[in-house]
Amino acid sequence: MSNTQAAVVLGASGSVGNALIKELIRNGSFKPIVTLIRRSQPAQAAMARDAGVELRELLVPAMDAASMETATTEAIRSLEGNVVGLSVLGIGAGTAKLTIDEHRAVDVQLNAAFARALKAGRVKHLAFMSAVGADPTAASTGSGAAGMARYARVKGEAEEAVKESGPAVVSIFRPAMIIGSQHTPWLLEKVLPVFSFVTPPKYKSITVEQIAKSMVATSLNPPAKSGVYHYLEMMALNR
Repeated sequence: MSNTQAAVVLGASGSVGNALIKELIRNGSFKPIVTLIRRSQPAQAAMARDAGVELRELLVPAMDAASMETATTEAIRSLEGNVVGLSVLGIGAGTAKLTIDEHRAVDVQLNAAFARALKAGRVKHLAFMSAVGADPTAASTGSGAAGMARYARVKGEAEEAVKESGPAVVSIFRPAMIIGSQHTPWLLEKVLPVFSFVTPPKYKSITVEQIAKSMVATSLNPPAKSGVYHYLEMMALNR
């Protein structure tokens, strides 16, 4: 694959999304970087200008599946050469207050629309952030809070949707507690790492920067087949 390629990114405005854009800019191998976002992100644009990297923002105010698929298709048509897709889109906090269908509307339907357009637009690889414990067969009842069965169900459904609808190769990243996320309670960020020596590897906390770096690594050199990356696999990509 060419050392220079374009990147189309979904979910750039969140904590992991910001880290992802920073890493794509820092890497310098993705030209241009196209973000599909609801609102402009001036700080990201300024960072790209300072680094001499082209960042194109494509605003999608409606953020429904049809609009997402159309916007992604338009973005890819404007690009030449190799293109990779990256998505860190997901509802970070407040999922306990949503119905399962409201949660699915973002995590499943928007990501599926993005993946469909990537596949139709010649993109061969999608780096997709999910969550540890994702399971499409988990219970669909009860609390939708992070870590609960219904949350795992939606995340699992999102994984299945992008694999079914999207590019030939989908690299799925399943972080546990994310350090540096605006949705992670500061006390947990301080306390849980202290007990990391007794925490099963896949449940170890990981920083937004480490997630971003691992996703960019698979985007720069896409694997031959789809795979799932937990903490150990992500940290191996950070070397």
